[in-house]
Amino acid sequence: MKGDMDKGQIRGMEQTERKKYYDLSEKLQQRIKDDHKNGIQNPYRAKNRDAVRRKQNWDRNKLLRPAYVRDCEKIMHTPFYNRYADKTQVFSFYKHDDITRRALHVQLVSRIARNIGSLLGLNVDLIEAIALGHDIGHTPFGHAGERYLSECLQEHAGRYFNHNVHSVRVLDDILNRNVSLQTLDGILCHNGEFAMQEYRPVPIEDFAHFDAKYEACYLDETAIGRLVPYTLEACVVRICDMIAYLGKDRQDAKRANLITDDSIFDEQTFGKSNPEIINNLIVNIVENSYGKDCIVMDDAYYKAIKETKKENYEKIYFNEAVDRTYRENIRPMFHMMYDKLLSDMKAGDVNSIIFKHHIEFVKENTATYGYEAYLEMTKPTQMVVDFIASMTDDYFVDLFDYLFPGSSYKVKYISYFSE
Repeated sequence: MKGDMDKGQIRGMEQTERKKYYDLSEKLQQRIKDDHKNGIQNPYRAKNRDAVRRKQNWDRNKLLRPAYVRDCEKIMHTPFYNRYADKTQVFSFYKHDDITRRALHVQLVSRIARNIGSLLGLNVDLIEAIALGHDIGHTPFGHAGERYLSECLQEHAGRYFNHNVHSVRVLDDILNRNVSLQTLDGILCHNGEFAMQEYRPVPIEDFAHFDAKYEACYLDETAIGRLVPYTLEACVVRICDMIAYLGKDRQDAKRANLITDDSIFDEQTFGKSNPEIINNLIVNIVENSYGKDCIVMDDAYYKAIKETKKENYEKIYFNEAVDRTYRENIRPMFHMMYDKLLSDMKAGDVNSIIFKHHIEFVKENTATYGYEAYLEMTKPTQMVVDFIASMTDDYFVDLFDYLFPGSSYKVKYISYFSE
């Protein structure tokens, strides 16, 4: 068969053959099977009956709709969930159906985390709820947009913006969906930028404790780096947020023609391609975490994760041409839009875009939950943040063009047919 192939095809086949996919050890596989057979459950698993809500008499845990199934459905049926589909994950400015958007990312996190959680005997419904909601407060234009919106909030209100904190705000303050403490805490503490070798939950007593942890992130720029999840399920989502993007960003960078192929990356313990990274990290985490009260990976894999992240930053994320577009166009657009919307809010202009497209929208979608508290307790500086963070990339660009039709700041997308 090889005689019919050219040299390039043969090299491609050999590269594929060299990929490594590990499996769970026979010993662990048998242990898991025996535990299932004997009805042994993970004692550290989050129980549906323990779900805590601000309105505890609402949304009771039932056979028809268990506690964390309710949270999944609450999140998926919020209007902001739709907007994942047009929000940047890593790569903006591309008209390309195969480059990951945030909608796919949250599904990948959910799938990988459910896989690990199922093997460890954890509550996969809680895992899914945290995963599906973890980025619902993310800005347009990814982490660049997050930085620029934080600059605006810091300048006008002396507070910091972080997408994980705002995801909680969307569900708990803006839409008032009575989501459980366990799910909200997992969302707050999900930040996948901070790699750890061991993820050990730190229980919290109640919503008062949670609210203090949440508020600290607005006041202290370093607070998010100290967040520790409440449940093992949240720990799984946190590490899976990283697993989901390490290799996927490499696939997307190739599709965007920012890199040629995986050959530019060093071979790590778990490989260097997306399927290798996902498969082998799942295996390592399950092997090292089964039956324990924490989520652990071994020394070699922890070192490999840090090296892989470092390579991604050096060879993908710090691309000068992309970064220049963010700095020279997106950043001033964020500041100009923030200032304009804040001026309209302070003027009380009920015909302005922020009134018609945000305040009225929130009112319409929280009619049965009560929106008066949101309007009464939200300062204009925060209201503008809420609106901008809710925008998709395309909406942001269109609104900017509508507000500033003569501006020299423009976003030029790379079309399907660009060379």
